[in-house]
Amino acid sequence: MNDQSPNSWESRADAHSFYGFTDLPTIEDRGAVILTHGKGPYVYDVHGREYLDGNSGLWNMVAGFDHPGLAEAAKAQYDRFPGYHAFFGRMADQTVALSEKLVEVSPFSDGKVFYTNSGSEANDTMVKMLWFLHAAEGQPQRRKIITRKNAYHGVTAVSASMTGKPYNSVFGLPLPEFLHLTCPHYWREGMDGENEADFTARMAQELEDMIAREGADTIAGFFAEPVMGAGGVIPPSEGYFQAIQPILQKHGIPLISDEVICGFGRTGEVWGCETYDFMPDAIISSKCLTAGYFPMGAVILGPDLTDRLQKASEAIEEFPHGFTASGHPVGSAIALKAIDVILNEGLLDNARAMTPLFEEGMARIGEMANIGEVRGKGLMGALEAVQDKATKMPFDGSLSVSERIANTCTDHGLICRPLGQSIVLCPPFIITPGQLDEMFGKLEKALTQVFAEVA
Repeated sequence: MNDQSPNSWESRADAHSFYGFTDLPTIEDRGAVILTHGKGPYVYDVHGREYLDGNSGLWNMVAGFDHPGLAEAAKAQYDRFPGYHAFFGRMADQTVALSEKLVEVSPFSDGKVFYTNSGSEANDTMVKMLWFLHAAEGQPQRRKIITRKNAYHGVTAVSASMTGKPYNSVFGLPLPEFLHLTCPHYWREGMDGENEADFTARMAQELEDMIAREGADTIAGFFAEPVMGAGGVIPPSEGYFQAIQPILQKHGIPLISDEVICGFGRTGEVWGCETYDFMPDAIISSKCLTAGYFPMGAVILGPDLTDRLQKASEAIEEFPHGFTASGHPVGSAIALKAIDVILNEGLLDNARAMTPLFEEGMARIGEMANIGEVRGKGLMGALEAVQDKATKMPFDGSLSVSERIANTCTDHGLICRPLGQSIVLCPPFIITPGQLDEMFGKLEKALTQVFAEVA
């Protein structure tokens, strides 16, 4: 438990900070964790306590918290050209170079890039692009956006409407014209006696039925994370994208790959769409784009959408959308360095090398009586806590099992993330075998302690 005396950092935080996505009973009981610095995959609080961050910050700090090359890239660019916009035909040279690099490392043969400050804004921007494009092509009724239940695409009004989470109902969301299909989670959503191939076929038929019911000529696009991240690290069922993409293509519906979490190596390939062998029409990028060292998002357009959007914009002489810090020169310089660090300085190679050890540790913990499912891809995984393994029955929600586990892990010096009744792990790409052992050792102690209390 942290210091909650009147003048402590924790009390000062509570007095003037409005928390987002934070379990408030935990704050009331334990106080916030106030951090001062980081070293490698570790962060340190105001009391000098060390924590192994098993979640890479928020999926993004893949190079750790003190990478000298990334800090130097930021400092050099601040000295050279500390800020600018990308409006009115003016942008920084580093932004031009980053656009070239992103198209080069994308799966596309050609394309263009539009910058935002976050993944939420990038998804929001992509929706506006689709609405704009369809209207310019004489189909203004094509406005409906299809996503999946339990998907996470952001927190702006539009991207929150795409996010298939029930908590958005407190904001009166989703907005009209946002549609949600079944989450492609075979373990939880599969019917009795239904094998995985049959489940995938049912998911594809559900999409076909929705398109028939709504009208293909009313649908603007389909957005999907290759692996659902904030939904609880949910990989798609076998053959899922191969089943749905032909349906979308038949009806002329663009497929947008939301790679905010999966992009730049988290699933073992540069892009999650490469891991699952499908070609999207556009990619949404953020988080690992700058290795967490700068807030930046990007819409990477494939050649077809590039040509169509360019034509639509030329018809009215502009694309009337953008943000003050879009294509920020410091963010662009950091992103160029981050891509180089991930792809050419061994981070992706190490992530691939550590994946078998990560999977072994997850599988070992998965043998515990109250772990119902172990799932994941690459260096991201989730452990689903259950009251009864045989029936997949979850714990009563009033027990707040995943919050208890996460809090107990914090007491043991490990940061992990509770999502529903799952515990999520996505360590930095710099993680070592010894640090993986440390992570799983601390997690196992916490799980044993909590399950003894609630099971």
